[in-house]
Amino acid sequence: MVVEYYRSYKPKIYLFEGINKGKYSAQSVRQFITKSCKKAKLNKPVTPHTLRHSYATHLLENGVDIRYIQSLLGHAKPETTMIYTHVQRKDLMSISNPLNIAIQKFNNPNKTTKKLS
Repeated sequence: MVVEYYRSYKPKIYLFEGINKGKYSAQSVRQFITKSCKKAKLNKPVTPHTLRHSYATHLLENGVDIRYIQSLLGHAKPETTMIYTHVQRKDLMSISNPLNIAIQKFNNPNKTTKKLS
């Protein structure tokens, strides 16, 4: 869909250009999102910030390094980027504690290591 738009309108500076090839105002973007959400029958509030957060989160979930996400979002500090991204709880639960692994290996040197909760 975006490819068809790009081929048809041939934007010069911004992917989606407004009047006189200029950028859309923040108000226009918010209005577009609001109308689109109503059309899609979404009942949750969605803002441009929501889209930014979702973009960063999807990048992180797809394995993109936090430093690249930081650069794409224009953040000076990685801590700022971490605010925009959330790590799913299931991902946190799949991390094995290195200390538990070492203790398990010490206690059961002949057994294969299994994940500890």
